[in-house]
Amino acid sequence: MLNVGDKAPDITLDTDSGEPLKLSSLKGQKVVLYFYPKADTPGCTVEACEFRDLSPKFKKKNAVIVGLSPDTVKSQAKFKGKFDLPFTLLADADRAAAEAYGVWQEKNMYGKKVMGIVRSTFLIGEDGRIEKIWSKVKAQGHADEVLAAL
Repeated sequence: MLNVGDKAPDITLDTDSGEPLKLSSLKGQKVVLYFYPKADTPGCTVEACEFRDLSPKFKKKNAVIVGLSPDTVKSQAKFKGKFDLPFTLLADADRAAAEAYGVWQEKNMYGKKVMGIVRSTFLIGEDGRIEKIWSKVKAQGHADEVLAAL
C-alpha cells in the first residue's frame, strides 16, 4: 500500500491517442492521477466531467489531470471525445498500474466478489512524491475536493 510521502510508481502507459506516456515526464508539475473503474459509465462520467469543468482552475495551480482505467486505448479515445475531456486518459488494460498503486482490489458487486478498480485519486507533487491519497472516492463532488487540496 502506498502512503503520503512515498515516491509515486513511475508507470508508462498508452494514452487515449495511442502514444506512450511515462509519469515521470510530468515532473515539475503537480499531477492529479485518478483511477476510475470503466469509461463511459455513470459514476465515471460524472467524475470525468467534473474534472473537465474545473480543468482551467487546476491548470492555474500548475496541476495536470490524468485519468486511468483498465479500458483499451480505443475506449479511452471514445470516452474522451464523447465528453470533450481536455486531459489525458491512460489505458491500463493489463492493470499493471492499478496494481502498482494498490487500487486493483476485491470488491463486492451486487453480492458477488469481483476484482476491480477501487475509485481512487493520488495527488503527486512536483518532486514525484505522493502528497495526498483519496480512496473509495464518491464520484460526485470529488474534483472540488482535489482542487481544494491544491
